[in-house]
Order: sequence, then structure tokens, then C-alpha cells
Amino acid sequence: MGFSGSEAPPALATTTAAALKVAVVGPVGVGKTTLVTSVSEIRPLTTEEYMTGDADRARGVDKDSTTVAMDFGRISISERLVLYLFGTPGQERFWFLWDGLVNGALGAVVLVDVRRLEESFDVLERLEKRGVAFMVAANCFPDAPVHPLPELRAALDLPAAVPIVYCDARDRDSCREVLLTLVRYLLALAESGDGEPGP
Repeated sequence: MGFSGSEAPPALATTTAAALKVAVVGPVGVGKTTLVTSVSEIRPLTTEEYMTGDADRARGVDKDSTTVAMDFGRISISERLVLYLFGTPGQERFWFLWDGLVNGALGAVVLVDVRRLEESFDVLERLEKRGVAFMVAANCFPDAPVHPLPELRAALDLPAAVPIVYCDARDRDSCREVLLTLVRYLLALAESGDGEPGP
């Protein structure tokens, strides 16, 4: 839901009470830029550049460009709550930018490709070491198999409390539901007061 260069971005509602930072992370080619672009209510800022190497294509990543700094978007979850989305670069050579993008984030969406789950292990470990609460969203690529969520949870070695869902990063409603799932999880963590969701 972008806007032309001559229009001002939609203003925040006067009733907005909280604006929260959320990171969208994952390995290269999982759909982070697509998710931010699909769900943002303002024209997103993206930093896509042409991919010069063949290493990612050799691993099954079918794309010609990659994020080299960050993606940025905004979505109003309600009249009182706004999320600022910061998409991180997927290529490991740009991971030094993660600190600035993830610091201060209330939580993170880890986007994964079920055809390349092993590439998500380092991403999950980085978030766990930083103590950032996260959920996992498996992007539904057309040729990707659909595994039961308990199998994906086991393959990623996720704790039982961490939400995991399927999503379509091209679909605004699907992406919005992912973000709502993250917000609900973060609220449960806050209400429990001990770092674990309440009953």
C-alpha cells in the first residue's frame, strides 16, 4: 500500500499510544523484503542491490538482488499500536549491521524457507544469544513441501512456547497475521513476568 512521491505518507493516528520496533530476520532469499513491502502502510525503504556472486544461487536462492543494509516499513496494528519493521540483510557478509537493527527491538519474526532450514540455525542462535524474543514464520514458496508444524518445530529445535506458523510473504493479510501472532506472544511474555508465556 505505497504512495507516490508527491504524496505524504499516511499520518499516525492521534490515538496511537505505542510504537514498537520489530526485526524481520532470516537467511538470504527467504522473503524478508517481500514481507515488509507487502504489509507496510507507507512506501517501504529498501536497499536492494544486484547480487554479484553465484554462491547463493548455487544453494537454491533464485533471485538477482539482495538487501545490503535494511528494509524499513510501518504498520498500524490497531488505533493505539504501531509497529516499525526493520528487515535485516540475509547475506552473512552484511550481518555486522544486525546489531544496530536488532538492538531495541521488542521482538523478531524469523522467516524461514523449509527447503533450506539449516540456513536458519545461525539466525536463531544469534537472536537467542541476544535475548531477543522471536517467532518463526515459514514462507510458502510454490514448490516448497508443506510439513506439519510440529515437525518443523522439532527440526528447528524450537521451545514449545515459541510460535511457529506458515505464511505467504506476498500477501498482506498473511503477513499481518504473522505480526499479530508476534504481538500476542510478546504480550504473553510480558504478562508472565518471568520470560515465559503465561498459561
